[in-house]
Amino acid sequence: MKSFAAALSYISRFIVLGLALAFVIGMIWPQTRTHLRRHLGLATASTTTSEAAGELPGPPAPASYAEAVAKAEPSVVNIYANKIVNQPTVQMYTNPIQQALYGGQPGPSIPRREQSLGSGVIVSSKGYVLTNNHVIANADDIQVLLYDGRVARARLVGADAETDLAVLKIDAGSLPVADLTAPPPRSGDVVLAIGNPLGLNQTVTMGIVSAVGRQLNNDSPEDFIQTDAAINLGNSGGALVNTQGQLVGINTLLIGRAANAEGIGFAIPVSAARSVLGQIIDTGHVVRGWLGADYGYVPVAADSGLPAAPRGAQVTNVYPGSPAALAGIQSHDILLRLGSDNITDPADLRRHEAALKPGTRVEISGLRNGVPFHAQIVLAQRPNFSESDDSGHLGQA
Repeated sequence: MKSFAAALSYISRFIVLGLALAFVIGMIWPQTRTHLRRHLGLATASTTTSEAAGELPGPPAPASYAEAVAKAEPSVVNIYANKIVNQPTVQMYTNPIQQALYGGQPGPSIPRREQSLGSGVIVSSKGYVLTNNHVIANADDIQVLLYDGRVARARLVGADAETDLAVLKIDAGSLPVADLTAPPPRSGDVVLAIGNPLGLNQTVTMGIVSAVGRQLNNDSPEDFIQTDAAINLGNSGGALVNTQGQLVGINTLLIGRAANAEGIGFAIPVSAARSVLGQIIDTGHVVRGWLGADYGYVPVAADSGLPAAPRGAQVTNVYPGSPAALAGIQSHDILLRLGSDNITDPADLRRHEAALKPGTRVEISGLRNGVPFHAQIVLAQRPNFSESDDSGHLGQA
């Protein structure tokens, strides 16, 4: 009996020692537990399912984005646009009675210098800088402050009011250039906004991509990235970069607290910015194709049994004498295809037509009263539509 108890005690000590050793190994090398369980056939169903679905845990999020900032920050510049505005004056009446009744009368205007602050991004070693059109609009003199403290006078190469982009040219050597090779951003991606908010140059804020493909004007081919990275006055034209320090957008707009909003900003995707940049450098302006019609979403009756958002765009208005009118397009037509491209929604159609050159002949297909139709259409050049802010809550950063 004593020998049995001694043997049992001896075995127990080995078991305890083995468990303690396994615990220590598991704490130091957690992956050994998974390998051991798989080797022994003890892997849990949840583990097997997640691995089969490719949901193995990825690398941990970085504790710092300093490397991304260090890569992107030198290409971000401060822009100071100066212009002379006429300040109205009031001349007071010398007669006390007239002064009490009327106060004064308009006097001669006094020239006054006004300066607007903004940001920009160096996109070429040749000295081309992307910024927002509203930052430099009507400016008589544009100064650019570089990351290393140098100041350069900028020349306006061209601007595009529809995307609110402008291209400047500076003459300076050894210019750091932004990385424009980023893949399209996705909702949920971490992004960093770099700019000159309220004159606080080289300020970095962090957030995520809240949405992509946002449209704020139904008649424009604009295509915004929505982000909750803090964007303030002076951030306009600055960089929105990913965690690799690559440029994904040009910060442009914000929805302020006047709309009871917080954390809603917008940036122009780098893909759109590249297109505008190339056209402005080549020709000094941007040319877009135009069908000559307005579009809306395809309406679906609640009891139709169809999806809530079917593909295509419904024509809501055809401009007289436009390419659409000459091709026989009518209001209420549902457009499904432009050339070789399917149309998913009105915004998609506007982007496709804007990407085509004026004079391009293309086939457009759709439904008229439920019957398929096809028409040949020759695109014209898109007119310069003046943008209006109906909500009163959108603000230029």
